[in-house]
Amino acid sequence: MAGHWADFQYEIYLNGTTGGVPRLPTDLTRLEELTERRLGPGPVGYVAGAAGDGSTERANRAALERRRIVPRMLRDVRERDLSVEVLGRALPAPLALAPVGVLSIMHPEAEPAAARAAAARGVPYILSSASSTPMEQVAEAMGDAERWFQLYWPKDPDVARSFLARARASGYSVLVVTLDTPLLSWRPRDLDQAYLPFLHGVGTANYFTDPAFRAGLAKSVEEDPNAAVLHFVGMFADPGKTWPDLALLREQWDGPIVLKGILHPDDALRAADAGMDGVVVSNHGGRQVAGAVAAADALPRVAEAAGDRLTVLFDSGVRTGADVFKALALGARAVLLGRPYVYGLALDGQAGVDHVIRCLLAEFDLTLALSGHAGPATVSASDLEDGPA
Repeated sequence: MAGHWADFQYEIYLNGTTGGVPRLPTDLTRLEELTERRLGPGPVGYVAGAAGDGSTERANRAALERRRIVPRMLRDVRERDLSVEVLGRALPAPLALAPVGVLSIMHPEAEPAAARAAAARGVPYILSSASSTPMEQVAEAMGDAERWFQLYWPKDPDVARSFLARARASGYSVLVVTLDTPLLSWRPRDLDQAYLPFLHGVGTANYFTDPAFRAGLAKSVEEDPNAAVLHFVGMFADPGKTWPDLALLREQWDGPIVLKGILHPDDALRAADAGMDGVVVSNHGGRQVAGAVAAADALPRVAEAAGDRLTVLFDSGVRTGADVFKALALGARAVLLGRPYVYGLALDGQAGVDHVIRCLLAEFDLTLALSGHAGPATVSASDLEDGPA
């Protein structure tokens, strides 16, 4: 991308000379509250909610906030370049949009709107298996832009193979396998509303359009949608999967494979031994295990264990450009952004997602520069101090 991402602030100020102000806040931490006011408790709770009492989600934020940046002075930061290489792909910044399912509950344009916004800025979009829109339609909306596919690993190996074949044929270049959701956790916000969109056939688009899935139905999806939903629920995830099962995925996918949900250094070593290419240090945004380790606290040990054998990515708790800086300093190569872009989508469709991407990267660009860095490569653990717990 030509120029600095930080130039977005001057675009905003110049618009202000004729009375224009941003449609959404530039402090991305405010988006959740606005979305809470705009949408019903079911959809908002599904995205904003967490496992149990929410302690892991709070810990994610606290772990990032506890670390404080130590700016350095009198370094030449006039010319900056945020670009990085991740998994053999040249990216304009160390950012991708994380996989989030059932986006139609947030905005009618759903995944294609978010994907178009990512494509326009050159940021990879990771499509969830549980999307509201079939993967082929999302790919079409993105043109030639970088896109990755997230797999919820189903019990039925034929459906898994079919998903991977479809994703490859649709131009998805990286496979992101979520390991931390073999079962849905105890989620009080969803339970209190008795809200699970999948039971209404929302978030099932990839399954209901899949030939292997449909082959397992006595009647077509259209003839008996309830039976299709029950078939989906029965195969969505598999708590019986173990490390040797990764061999099947490695055989079926010739591009990079990244395991999402890694929090222990030994699991990173096992991922490398299994021929994986990367890991995402993630606790699913605090949505799976209440009382779990904060993702940012797990990151340094996983990154150390991974060494040069794996690309380490990070999610769970990222809200600001400063958070991106801290994640890189703790050992991540790039971050995945989740809830903030979903709130942007809910509030203003594709334009809202674009706003979130530009705000986050403008703030990150400025944080880099004001801390004495002209690019992500020079950021290290020495740029952080631990504040009070």
